[in-house]
Amino acid sequence: MPKLFVTRELFPDVLERLAKYYELEVWDRYKEPPYEVLLRKSREADAFLSLLTDRIDCNLLSGSRLRIVAQYAVGFDNVDVKCATEHGIYVTNTPGVLTEATAEHTWALILSLARRIVEADHYVRWGEWWRVGTAWHPLMLLGVELEGKTLGVVGIGRIGSRVAEIAKAFRMRVVYYDVERKRELEEKLGIEYRELDDLLAVSDIVTLHTPLTPETRYLINEERLRRMKRGSLLINTARGAVVDTNALVKALREGWIAGAALDVFEREPLEPNHPLLAFKNVVVTPHIASATSETRRRMAELAAENLIAFYEGKEPPTLVNKEVVRRRSPGFG
Repeated sequence: MPKLFVTRELFPDVLERLAKYYELEVWDRYKEPPYEVLLRKSREADAFLSLLTDRIDCNLLSGSRLRIVAQYAVGFDNVDVKCATEHGIYVTNTPGVLTEATAEHTWALILSLARRIVEADHYVRWGEWWRVGTAWHPLMLLGVELEGKTLGVVGIGRIGSRVAEIAKAFRMRVVYYDVERKRELEEKLGIEYRELDDLLAVSDIVTLHTPLTPETRYLINEERLRRMKRGSLLINTARGAVVDTNALVKALREGWIAGAALDVFEREPLEPNHPLLAFKNVVVTPHIASATSETRRRMAELAAENLIAFYEGKEPPTLVNKEVVRRRSPGFG
């Protein structure tokens, strides 16, 4: 029976299902396994079920006995896919199943920032409202309405498309940027294509939904932050390194934009004294955009389906590096 190393505890019934095909070893600590552990396990295991926080680099892959890495995430920038392909190692991910949860969380961030929900909660919770002694004032904690505003969606894949669709319920104008223009989506959703710099200049809210690649690293840098409207908001539920954090801190400090809401960061976890946390007009969440019980279960089930399909000698349903099939057939035969 092939060996599977699971880098974090998952739903017990999903693990029980996998145990029919694999000899399981599950990392049972809350904190991720150190790289040295991953390195050692890659020499012992035939398969990994990994998370974004697990560094699966070429050094690990090239000396491993791994045949498949089943990623429990849509993104796979933590895995050296090119190296995996060269060594005949299959890489899978879990797309599609977290679209709704991530889109909903994006809107939770947009609404929290636009209506100053977190700031207002602190205003009440820490006694400032009581100390001020005024129950209501015409200028107290003024936010912005969404109706009639322009939402700029950077990356119009599954999640970006759903975010754009929801925007129409708020009667917003939606513009988008992607590396490829999607004319069918434009017609279906009533959205407009703009080049990135133009999108930044016209949008009241900019929301990021791109994968992290060499081309998108620091896509939102100082130059592009300066192009945004002065009263605009930036939302990031994609990857932390899509935004240059130092440039964002500068933009917030100098008032180039009105605020930011972030679920992802260049370095995670975010240290408690990080400069971003000094701003009242910044909303932060700890990389939980997909954190609903329904979605996290579907992610686990899809990762399991990929591993079982590989075991049975079939191409996994969400294979990332399809060219690997030409190098090595699926299965452990």
